[in-house]
Amino acid sequence: MNPRQLQQMAQQMQRQMQKIQEELATTMVEGSAGGGAITVQMNGHRELQAITISPEVVDPDDVEMLQDLLLAAYSDAAKKAQELAEQRM
Repeated sequence: MNPRQLQQMAQQMQRQMQKIQEELATTMVEGSAGGGAITVQMNGHRELQAITISPEVVDPDDVEMLQDLLLAAYSDAAKKAQELAEQRM
């Protein structure tokens, strides 16, 4: 294989990686906890995009539960985003 062919292959791989990165930036995954009481949306780069909290889980006397649910929803979404990235690569 000559140097020109190697350069072309490298450029093609770079274009494919760029396309994958762009797809990951626009593909959303959703994590949830508490039977859907909290949902977290993030893109394939694991950047948080949205959080939805059902009013029923907002209890001023039990903030700890809300925090735990939020952390669980975030972890669920992050796991799905990681799996998505692994599939695309």
